[in-house]
Parts: sequence; structure tokens; C-alpha cells
Amino acid sequence: MSGPAARARARAVAARLRQRLARNPRPERLSELLTELSEDKSRERIALSDLLDRLRVRAFGPLLVIFSLPNVLPTPPGTSAVLGLPLIFLTFQMLVGGPPWFPAFVAKRSLARADFARLTAVLVPRLSRAERLLKPRLGFLSSKWAEQGLGLLALVLAIILTLPIPLGNIGPAFALALIGLGLFERDGVWVLAGVAAGLVALAVVHGVIWAMVMAAMHVLETWS
Repeated sequence: MSGPAARARARAVAARLRQRLARNPRPERLSELLTELSEDKSRERIALSDLLDRLRVRAFGPLLVIFSLPNVLPTPPGTSAVLGLPLIFLTFQMLVGGPPWFPAFVAKRSLARADFARLTAVLVPRLSRAERLLKPRLGFLSSKWAEQGLGLLALVLAIILTLPIPLGNIGPAFALALIGLGLFERDGVWVLAGVAAGLVALAVVHGVIWAMVMAAMHVLETWS
């Protein structure tokens, strides 16, 4: 779905979320939090520090989704490099067990609210569909200890996502988005799905790198 139909669907989803927010002023789902931020007319720009402050509770999960999911969707070249740096900082904090934070030079990065609203218009309908499938289960897989245990895999995926490897960003980004949604919604099934997707992504990247090395060796042998 694209063009006017996609925009109409996005507007319909946003309208439903606004109605839900009117009934419950305290957003509980990531799609609602993003919609609230994108429609906050008191802000001219949305900085990474604003996202961190707003998502302080269970922040690792939603921030993983925000920085990884755009890499699964059609985006301009270089998106993975821009979003990958915050992901690396974030996943390192997961690994060491500290609270989520960004260095000042990263935290000050911002988007105009209009640009942020356009991004959420793409993300929110997809998030809303996923959220209907999420529910609390296997809670031990979304605990603080599990979150820290997932940090190593998440960090490796985040580093790979930033590298210029063919097929190297979509798989890791998809896995990180699944893990993030599972952590935020306390859904261990989605966390497991994200781990499985991450391992598959690592295998694919390993195969791509191995093929590139073998091709390079073959070219060198041909020239020698």
C-alpha cells in the first residue's frame, strides 16, 4: 500500500490513537508515546534526550525499536550509519547493566517535529499492528537480568548494522526491533523470536563476508 491510501491509513491509525489517549492520558504503548510526542506543539524539535526522558520507564525496549525499525523500512541511504551510533551506545548500556544514556554530542541530535511526525506516520501503523499481537508472557525473558544478558547479542547486531555490508542492516534491525518490542511489552515470546532472528542475521552476514573474502582471494589468484 502506498501513496494516498497509505497516508489515509496512517491518518486513521493516528486518529484512533488520539481517541485512546483522550480516554487514557498516560500512554502505555509505544505507538501512543510516539504519537503524543509527534503532536506536542510545544516542541519545535525532538532531540534524542527528549526521547530518553519521555521513555525513561522501560526505556531500552522502545529505544531499540525507534532506532532499529527505520532500517527495516525503505529509507534514504546512510540511515543505518546515523541511527547505528545511538544503538551502539544503547546496547552497550544494556550489556553493562546501567541505565540508558547518551553522550552529550549524541543526546543533542534532533529532528524538526514535522520530520519526526512524518517518521512516526510511517512507523505507527506498523507498530499498532504488532502491538495487537503482544501480551505479557514468559516474563522472566524480559526481566532486568534477561535484558542485560541480551546486551551482548544486541551490541553485536548494532555494530553490524552500521557497517557497509550487503544485506547487513535489515536482518539485525528486524531482530533488534523484535527484542525491543518484547522487552517493552513484557512478551518473552517476541524476545525469543528476536534472538532467533538475530542468530539468523549473524549467519547471513557471516555467509556474505565469507563469500566476499573468497571472491577477493579468487581475484588475487587470477591476477597473480
